Amino acid sequence: MSKKVILGIATVVIIGIGVFINPKAGVFLAGRKTSVNTQNIKFVFKSKDGLEGLTEQLFEMKIIEDKAAFERVGEYKGLDDKTLATGMYVIEPGTSYRTLLNGFTLNSAGNGNAEKEVEVTFNNCRDVYDLAGKVSKILLLDSAELVAKVHAPKFLSELKLSIETVPALFFPNTYRMFYDTDAKSFIQRMKSQYISFWTPARIQQLSKIGMKHPFEAVTLASIVYSEQSKNSSEWKTIAGLYLNRLKEEMKLQSDPTFKFCWGNELEGVQRLTFEHREKDCPYNTYIHEGLPPGPICIPPTEVIESVLNPDKNDYVFMCAQPNYSGLHDFAVDYKTHKKNADKFQKWISKQ
Repeated sequence: MSKKVILGIATVVIIGIGVFINPKAGVFLAGRKTSVNTQNIKFVFKSKDGLEGLTEQLFEMKIIEDKAAFERVGEYKGLDDKTLATGMYVIEPGTSYRTLLNGFTLNSAGNGNAEKEVEVTFNNCRDVYDLAGKVSKILLLDSAELVAKVHAPKFLSELKLSIETVPALFFPNTYRMFYDTDAKSFIQRMKSQYISFWTPARIQQLSKIGMKHPFEAVTLASIVYSEQSKNSSEWKTIAGLYLNRLKEEMKLQSDPTFKFCWGNELEGVQRLTFEHREKDCPYNTYIHEGLPPGPICIPPTEVIESVLNPDKNDYVFMCAQPNYSGLHDFAVDYKTHKKNADKFQKWISKQ
């Protein structure tokens, strides 16, 4: 037997004896084992089964291949369901078991040391239920719980909002949050955003346009956006038009408001009729004067800014242009508006 072979066997025996005599040496060697994935893998740890659950998830996803070694290191570190953090992680190829477990360890901020944030984007939401449904697909939270907390009387009272006006709390955007952000933390983030947006300067602008509470501006912005979601160039013009109607105590007569009364029943309906307009609900501005009880959608921040800084015009009528531009013809008097409306009706009849 060659000296090299004898030396190799002796080394293995010595390491084996060392591991047997000193368990720490065994943990050290187990901790140096590495993940077997060959590319970055997004990994969501949801299990409440502690170390055993984490080990099983990693094994099933073919990230680790030695469950016993992984658990040995985790047990040595005292990791369990209270010290492991649920969340989103990115596992790089060849990551040692020790590094993996350190990354999953809960830190003083309440997150895993290697936990990643996710992008939370919500837009084009009709109401809080719609928003909660979209957010629950991105974050590890329950949509029903989110709605319940948003509609809690104590919370609404704190912000001087109601179930009808609370959509004004939310600003469509892309936010970075940890995957395991719960309903309470999400709402707190939205509340902070709401408070920081409504600065003294914006509150002053609110007063200048004849409004007292932020939700009034958001409600009008929701109508402006529902009328015109494609061409931002018209937002300030439409805002000025509706503010003129409010000042003159004219009904807003906005089609999207009576459409809102129908829920999803008019989805896909291209031509709205007088019959649709006759549906009586508090949001129908053809029947009821002033602003509706609350927003009819959750509008972008830029539209709210347009309401706070509207064009100074004398328009009180608007009608879609007889083309596919998505733009409108505006008028100061009904006679001009009638001509515009007739042109549009003739055009639409030919389509």
